[in-house]
Order: sequence, then C-alpha cells, then structure tokens
Amino acid sequence: MSQEGLSYAAAGVDIEAYERALERVKPLIAATHGKEVVAGVGPFAGLFALPGGGQLAASADGVGTKIKVAIAAARHRGIGIDIVNHCVNDIACLGARPLFFLDYFATGKLDPNVFTQLVDGMSEACRDASCALLGGETAEMPGVYALGDYDLAGFIVGLVDEKARREPIVAGDLLIGLPSSGLHTNGYSLARKVFEGAPLDDALAGELLAPHTSYLRDLQNIRWKGAAHITGGGILGNLPRCLPEGLGARLRRRAWHEPPIFGKIRRRGRLSDDEMWGTFNMGLGMILVVGQEHLPQDATVVGEVVAARGPERVTIS
Repeated sequence: MSQEGLSYAAAGVDIEAYERALERVKPLIAATHGKEVVAGVGPFAGLFALPGGGQLAASADGVGTKIKVAIAAARHRGIGIDIVNHCVNDIACLGARPLFFLDYFATGKLDPNVFTQLVDGMSEACRDASCALLGGETAEMPGVYALGDYDLAGFIVGLVDEKARREPIVAGDLLIGLPSSGLHTNGYSLARKVFEGAPLDDALAGELLAPHTSYLRDLQNIRWKGAAHITGGGILGNLPRCLPEGLGARLRRRAWHEPPIFGKIRRRGRLSDDEMWGTFNMGLGMILVVGQEHLPQDATVVGEVVAARGPERVTIS
C-alpha cells in the first residue's frame, strides 16, 4: 500500500508553482504580440488573425511521463496517437479544423522499432483528423537521455473559419460531458507513484496506456458555446478556462461513468477528493457548454452554468 496522502506535488509535479512561474513570464510573452494575436496564453490554443480573414489556431504539447509506462510495457504506438489527439483537441476547443502537425522526438540512442511505432501511431491519428503530418525533428542526445528513454512533443496548426461565431455563455446553459478512455496524457507522475512496486501486467498496462480520445468529430457535430479540454489540472483547473468572468459551473457527480482506473488510483494511493479532481479528468475528457435549445438528444448532461460565488468556480455534488 502506498503512503497515505500522496499528492501530485509530492510525486514531483507542482501545478501551483508552474502557474506562479507562468504569471511571471506572461508580460515577456505579451511583449511579442502584435494586433494579429487574437488570443495568447490562457486559452487552450493561441489564435492568430490572417490578413484575408479567418484565424490560425496553434498549440504545442507533450505526453508527459506516460512515456515511462510505455517504455516499461514496450508499447509505443499509442503514444503517437496520444500526442496528436491531445493537440487536435486543444485547437478544436477554439473551433479550428486541423491543417498540419509536426513532432519533436528526442532520445539517447535511436531505436528504429520504437521510432517506427511512434510515427505509425501519429500517422493514424493525423489521417483520422484529416491533418497532414508535415514534418518534425529527430534528435539523438546521449548524456541527456538515458539509453531507452525518449520524449515526444507535438505542434499543430489549424484554421478557424472567418464566419465561425459562438453564442455568448450565460447562466442556465448546460454542460455536456464527453467520456474519456482513462487518464489520457495527464497525471502519470502521480499514477506511477501510486503503482510503484506493483507488477505492470497486461491488464494494468492496458488501462494506463489507453489512447487519448479525439473529440474533433463531436465538436464539429454539436452546436456548442464553449469547450474545455480536461488535461493537466483536471476538471477544476480546466473547466473555468472556457467560462466568462462572473460565471461558474455546478457538476452532478453521478451523471457520468468513471473508468475503474480512477478508483484504483484513489484507493491504492489514498488520495483526497481535491487531489483526484485537481489532477485527473475523472472520466470526462471534454466538457461542452450548450444552450438548452441546442441540446443533442443523446447527450450526457453533467451540470449547468451558474453565477460564480467566490473564488471556487466549480462545485461538484
């Protein structure tokens, strides 16, 4: 049994420290922005206005220490799917259609089999998103990465149509939950700490390596006002990012199914509710804000938009 009171920070990832550091560098970033920058740091992707109309959406991300699980299980193809789908979801939150994707692969010594599996996974995910795998960089850096280790980052650019408009979010709008396949690509430093010493059998490896779901088709087929990709920081950290100031969200916990992996992590690590909700997606990979009049028939309604009361903008009951 793991130690009582495990936390993401104790596992080596301090989200609050990152947020403080980000606040320090925001003025430096903003100083590079001209009038073409519609949205910079804060949303799920950046927006850059094109001279002829329309906007480019761009995002960069990584897979985190899920890679360590893939290395231990010798399963790498899904990591390629993960990185593409994570980036696709980020720009889809701004209504963008993916155009092209690039990757950065770094390792101590190139293993052609691992590299081929990763590119195979990325190629499949790009085809599914009608997105070109345009290129990338492959770097061998002995002394920086141990033999067998690697890292993978992705960079995506998409197009937001100049005619695309979103209706304003108001109190009373509904929240639709789109199910996750598991942890997706976040919280693995904590999950690995929780399962430290446990045998990585096929069943556990399958749960931990379930690919990051793409929600591109859902966002193209639903009339939504706002979208939150539930990644690092969990539901508590990401849902407010798509809500205007003065508005919050009330979620009904029993409205959706939670994959069993989260219960296993909670019990084995003896994690608090705050730690779980502030780290993992808890079964919802994407949350959409929709008007009541545009609610799809088969949608899973997980809550509603409410007036914010105090600093806590998301309540769960």
